[in-house]
Amino acid sequence: MFESPKNSMNDAIKVEGLSKRYRIGGRESYGTLRDTLAASFTSPMRRVASMFKKSDAQQGEGAAVWALKDITFSASPGEVVGIVGRNGSGKSTLLKILSRITSPTHGMCEVRGNVRSLLEVGTGFHPELTGRENIYLNGAILGMKRSELNRSFDAIVDFAEVEKFIDTPVKHYSSGMYLRLAFAVAAHLRSEILLVDEVLAVGDAAFQRKCLGKMGEVTNDGRTILFVSHNMAAVRTLCSRGVLLDQGNLVYAGEIERVLFKYSQQLTVAPEQAIGGHTYFSGIKINSRNPGSIETGDRIRVECNVHIGQEMSGSRLFCFIQDSNGEEMVAVINKVRPLTTDNPPCQYHVSVEFPKLWLKPGVYSVYFKLLGVSAGAGKARFLSDSAMLDVAGDSDPEALMGRLAPPAAWDVELLSGTSSVGRTEAVAK
Repeated sequence: MFESPKNSMNDAIKVEGLSKRYRIGGRESYGTLRDTLAASFTSPMRRVASMFKKSDAQQGEGAAVWALKDITFSASPGEVVGIVGRNGSGKSTLLKILSRITSPTHGMCEVRGNVRSLLEVGTGFHPELTGRENIYLNGAILGMKRSELNRSFDAIVDFAEVEKFIDTPVKHYSSGMYLRLAFAVAAHLRSEILLVDEVLAVGDAAFQRKCLGKMGEVTNDGRTILFVSHNMAAVRTLCSRGVLLDQGNLVYAGEIERVLFKYSQQLTVAPEQAIGGHTYFSGIKINSRNPGSIETGDRIRVECNVHIGQEMSGSRLFCFIQDSNGEEMVAVINKVRPLTTDNPPCQYHVSVEFPKLWLKPGVYSVYFKLLGVSAGAGKARFLSDSAMLDVAGDSDPEALMGRLAPPAAWDVELLSGTSSVGRTEAVAK
């Protein structure tokens, strides 16, 4: 349940014992005023009847699933907290409860300040309306006042790069233009507390970098932010603290580096055997560790196990290295032996060794992708979880445009005039 702030003067967000249960195959019911009044008169009789009925636990939990179970954490004003975990761990459910989209089954949460959510980019856009009209419609849905939209209108259009088409119905927009405009509206929300759910993967690589930069600006505005993302490099860059969830349970809450380390440990746990009917990656390591840490210029060896639980043919295995903006820096394909099977389940161990790549110091992510043809299912596509790669080394803060940092020999010769140093040679190491 939600409660008004009372004793949490030092917390912008306080969550205690929060749990959420969903009925499988059912739906949540929302009663009318008439239903509520009728229930108030019949509740004593229902309580007596419930004494003779089996509880949910007695009836069995097979008909329900707990999306969240006894979650407790807090966020201080101005703090940026990353929420991480595998798919299905309860991250989005947590934000929906804090956004008051859905209500908890048990527990409570206190929120101090104006809350706005950036959960689903483009929610409320109408294809028949122009870009201009959709800015005001979508902004109103997200809780922005018209005066606020008027002040932000030019910045939204400039950010989305759709000025020429702002008075064109969005049904004529490309998918990239649509997403850019939708994110631009959401990114210009003004609130004390902002809830963000996996919204940095919109548009092309250049626009994704722009989105990450905008989120960096937002985090420096002193707003309290809960940030859900599978981009670990972005989480590490933007967040100071983190919360790790797993199957609805709180695993750890604390300093972001520790949270990401514990998350990486989860990803390296290899199941004892392949589960029939499932294909997945496990045990991803970089130079025998996860997360990996190297110096600029070191060799990189990436390895993992691939469990194939179905017939697979014509497979292609890729390994990618992405930078903190989600842009693919390196991509290689396995040309040694295809991962195929006509008698599943089976397991492969794969490894790929990169030469000296001379990546700039920073945080990168490494992952595998398997493409193939699955019997009875046509084309199949499987992605591994990402492993973090921390590249250390000397970096000049003014060299922002470069992506690589190879060794280079400089020769500077004075041709005319006078100088205290006639010849300067510098070698980057």
